[in-house]
Amino acid sequence: MSKFITQIEESFISLLMAAMVLVTFSQVVARYVFNSGALWALELTTYLFAWLVIFGISYGVKTHIHIGVDAFVKLFKTPVQRLFGLLAVIASIIYAGIMFYGGWIYVGKLKKIGIETHDMPIQKWLFLSILVIGMGLVIFRLLQAFWNILTAKDDFSILGDESKDAIEQFMGDDKSEEQK
Repeated sequence: MSKFITQIEESFISLLMAAMVLVTFSQVVARYVFNSGALWALELTTYLFAWLVIFGISYGVKTHIHIGVDAFVKLFKTPVQRLFGLLAVIASIIYAGIMFYGGWIYVGKLKKIGIETHDMPIQKWLFLSILVIGMGLVIFRLLQAFWNILTAKDDFSILGDESKDAIEQFMGDDKSEEQK
């Protein structure tokens, strides 16, 4: 199930990025070549970017690419680090839950009222439903991270370790230089 959701996430993120590039590029060509343009393009690009960012949050949790400061946590032994990791995940789930609930209320009210976007004849709630979808995915990924930390299948953290990655990359570069 997780692998299927990951494939959907990655495909959708790629689709959103491609759509943003196509809409933006078409507007550049329309403005500078044909001295024209579509009024709705900027708004569509803004919504596509919002979808990309919110999908990216859950993908970032899954792939451990969010930036964090864990120097204090690393002063402790592994069991305490694991506890801090679990507490961080719980706090993140609470935050994502609040965002999910607030998004649910907001999107529901927009749907009930029937407000359209400014420049496109599309119901605004359709674009803003990413608040509910994205936060649902974030909660799903955080629950996975909680389970992985709890069962020691994963590191204590849901964050990326930039210093460790840089050292590994540097060491990899040294090995490739020696092989030449």
